[in-house]
Amino acid sequence: MSTVINSANFISSHWLAWKAVGATFTEVNWLGLYGLYACIHHLAVTVGFPLHLGVKLFRNDTVTDDIMNLTIFLETFSSSLKIIIFAFKLRKVRHMEKLLKLLDARVQGWAQHNIYDELRKRLKKLIYAYIGVCAVVIMFSEISFLFQSERKLQHPAWFPFDYTNSTYKYYIAHVYQTYGGAMQLVQNYANACFPAVMLCIISAHIQMLYKRIEDIGMANESAQDSEADLEACITDHKHLLELFNTIESFISWPMLIQFVASALNICISIASVVFYVTEPLQRLFFLAYALALPLEIFPTCYYSTDIEFWFGQLHSAAFSCNWLCQPRSFKRKLMLFVERSLKQTSAKAGGMLLIHLNTFMGTLKFAYSFFNIILQLHK
Repeated sequence: MSTVINSANFISSHWLAWKAVGATFTEVNWLGLYGLYACIHHLAVTVGFPLHLGVKLFRNDTVTDDIMNLTIFLETFSSSLKIIIFAFKLRKVRHMEKLLKLLDARVQGWAQHNIYDELRKRLKKLIYAYIGVCAVVIMFSEISFLFQSERKLQHPAWFPFDYTNSTYKYYIAHVYQTYGGAMQLVQNYANACFPAVMLCIISAHIQMLYKRIEDIGMANESAQDSEADLEACITDHKHLLELFNTIESFISWPMLIQFVASALNICISIASVVFYVTEPLQRLFFLAYALALPLEIFPTCYYSTDIEFWFGQLHSAAFSCNWLCQPRSFKRKLMLFVERSLKQTSAKAGGMLLIHLNTFMGTLKFAYSFFNIILQLHK
């Protein structure tokens, strides 16, 4: 039990990512210099990168270039929209950290520390998985670029100068796309990984609360102590609900954007591999891209479903505690807690779609249905 409990440490890398992409205006002391950097970055990357791709939509020389252009545009445009939404809501993350600090202070006993240790291992794997997915996509994109037979950009796009007849201008265009693509991936890491990490942390804290409720009255403590423990657990439950509502409001619209963009891009990527792309390296890129997109949304959907399950199990913990020999005031408070815990707690994207494993499967089904339409048109 020597582990230091600090759940906010798990999102420190996301703060670094948000700072790198110019989203943390309220978190720096040197606002003037950082503000200049943020303005340049947002003009060049957040706005400029999807814009220079969008200008060339369906205006390229080949169908392969059109598909490449469309998939990267959809991903970068959605990433830019999400980072703009997040930038205006980052104060909510500080509020989440305060709530996590209150919940961390309540962790006690071997069982709860074991849950925290498992959380730490799980999040380490989760963060490495997101970084690995980004690295694989970058690798296949760069390989397909390096081994191309003619002078072409990494992504088909528009530039206000002719890069095809000038080596100097060509390298300028390539450096811009390399930098912009890297920054878009940093944005995407913060956008896609943070919701999954926060929901995973909340799920673990609900499990720890389950243990605390289950242990009430089991240590031959007085009726007053048992009632005090119950009141503390009810307060923890309120903090968890507030934390859950805060993260839901924070990720609601970005997740809706992510669902739509992922469904479209999965379909387009698979269709390009089957029908349009003939070069092996480009096929590998689109295949890796199509596999990476579901991995961006699956952890968030999984842990949101897990939270719904554990919130729904808290009434079982209440009945498992030593409530039979407690006074009437204890039982009254326990009954009110059970009534509140029976209310379903589910996160929604855009107030419309549940952030749930069923929605994840629905996204894949939508991509498959859209692919069938392309298949019929191709025939």
